Amino acid sequence: MPSSNGHQTNLFGTDLLLQLDPNDPLLVLARAIPWQELERDLGCHYCPGVGRPALPIKLMAGLLLLKQVEDLSDEDVVLDFKRNPYYQAFCGLTEFSLKPPCDSSELAKFRTRIGADGINRIFEVSVLLQGKAALEDTVNIDTTVQEKNITYPTDGKLAIKIINRLNKLAKAYGIQQRRTYGQEVKGLRLSLRHFRHVKRRGKAKKALKRLRTIAHALIRELRRALPKVALFERYQKDFLFYERVLGQQPQDSDKIYSLHEPQVYCIAKGKDHKAYEYGNKVSFAVTAKSNVIVGVVSHEHNVFDGHTLPDILRHTAASRGKEVETAVCDRGYRGSKTVGNTQIILPGPPLKRDSRYQRDQKRKRCRRRAAIEPVIGHLKADFRLARNFLKGTAGDPINALLAATAWNLKLWLRAFLSFIFDCFNRFYRLSKNRTKQSMTVNVPSYQLKSPY
Repeated sequence: MPSSNGHQTNLFGTDLLLQLDPNDPLLVLARAIPWQELERDLGCHYCPGVGRPALPIKLMAGLLLLKQVEDLSDEDVVLDFKRNPYYQAFCGLTEFSLKPPCDSSELAKFRTRIGADGINRIFEVSVLLQGKAALEDTVNIDTTVQEKNITYPTDGKLAIKIINRLNKLAKAYGIQQRRTYGQEVKGLRLSLRHFRHVKRRGKAKKALKRLRTIAHALIRELRRALPKVALFERYQKDFLFYERVLGQQPQDSDKIYSLHEPQVYCIAKGKDHKAYEYGNKVSFAVTAKSNVIVGVVSHEHNVFDGHTLPDILRHTAASRGKEVETAVCDRGYRGSKTVGNTQIILPGPPLKRDSRYQRDQKRKRCRRRAAIEPVIGHLKADFRLARNFLKGTAGDPINALLAATAWNLKLWLRAFLSFIFDCFNRFYRLSKNRTKQSMTVNVPSYQLKSPY
């Protein structure tokens, strides 16, 4: 498998790095990332000598990082790679390329190949880049919802999708149906709009009941016709899944909200503008002072916030190599005081046995905990956490880890830019003071004698 052991200059052409600014933050970040260690750790997911030679790991991992940091889709990052020489230098190219590095689908295959473990290794590299800032004793912990890329679920939508899937299945195998119910479904779709109208709600309920009847009729027809083409066992599992969706009631638990993403569950966080969100819950651990994300855990089930603490603390200790001494949480974690060797601090009235210093420290820590809220807001607005486009249960931790990695890298870039700006200001002030001293003329002061 290709590996980048170091930069080699081009003998016959112009080297790419010689044409670019070496102090560009993106190139400085590329020199700071330990690519060789990353290639060694991710190389275990490849089988050398089997099939077509794989693309370099530095290229694919660099594309993933650029995609997440710049908030781009798979198609856009491949196109921008062709146009931007700094992107090409960041991914390890030594000559400017006029062709795309790969097809956009290769990024999806690379994510599937390395899985959540490989993405977690990339996240650990972003944590190690922060140095001592990631080793703070106190961290802030909070949970948020990572919404899945699905439409707002209703029973009517699910029934219509099941009918369309069954009609496509019959058409694909040339099964002659007695009726497809196409025109009737169009009218019933319009009647479903009246669920919020008091006087027309009964009409909407009748439309939903009729849609379920149609879906059951199509399932029974296909069950009779499919054994003739030896496909009954292949689609029996799908038919059972459709019957479960059609039979679920509003108060049922473990409901199905999407046909292509059945693992999605409903979360109510008490927001006024959005009562329910459909996706999965994610926990984040952020250092109290430097706002470095040191822990990310995606939860497959909608568990109580207090029960998520062992997982997020375990991942934080593994990612930075140091256990957390103090974790500051909000009132949603009530009931937890200690987890292992970690003390849990929750906002509340001061204890009588606490001294004035201890009360002030708890108050400051709980007020500082609010800093994790804008961090989560930036993750959703700037780093693709608001809408998870990755498929299946495996895509949930991958998207969350990539968003946290992008935040840490962006934090590192901002710190580098501020360091360069401070150095420039110091140099400017120093040169300005030297200029003033050189322009000053030492005029001897003579003591004037008074004539009196």
